[in-house]
Amino acid sequence: MSKTIVVINGSPRTGWNTDLLVTEAGRGVEDAGAEIIRFDLYKLEKYTGCMSCFGCKREKTLGKCIWQDGLTPVLEAIREADGLIIGTPNYLGNISAGFRALYERLIFQYITYKKEVRSYNDRKIPVFLIMDSNAPDTSYRELMDSYGKTFESFIGPVKILLSGETLQVSDYAPFNWTAFNEEQRRERRETVFPEELKKAYETGREMVGTA
Repeated sequence: MSKTIVVINGSPRTGWNTDLLVTEAGRGVEDAGAEIIRFDLYKLEKYTGCMSCFGCKREKTLGKCIWQDGLTPVLEAIREADGLIIGTPNYLGNISAGFRALYERLIFQYITYKKEVRSYNDRKIPVFLIMDSNAPDTSYRELMDSYGKTFESFIGPVKILLSGETLQVSDYAPFNWTAFNEEQRRERRETVFPEELKKAYETGREMVGTA
């Protein structure tokens, strides 16, 4: 039976850094013989972060988010999947708002608030977290390691890819962004970014073997 990996683009931009990295990871999954279910968070029906209704703590729905909105099919797909790939741009030093809402809903449903057992999720799957940003690659390692630890506790083993100093737009001229070196960004796009795409692809392929 073919494995299924959920692939999530947590960026509102199509055809740019996050989208490209996530797409390559998904292509690696498919080339390894597995199927993907892809979601673009900013194209979903309206959704929110955790509503603190505690429905996931009630006996009949333990460990399951009961709030019904655009994230419902995403959470259901992850629950049945053999692996999870999520990409996000860095906005104001953190993950995108779309990803944050998913993160709250995905993780909180599994928290037990019990000393005996910490998580309602006993079906662990591999996770691949991707973040791209304007800053150097190492700038958000601590941040993503922190998210990674939470994912490892409640979802499964984690691999992380950071892509820094990315090309933000195709034409910098209208913006007068003096904080960035356009020539350097374009050079990196042609030399370093392809290697990151390759790494995303390879990690996607490897995920199928570990799922």
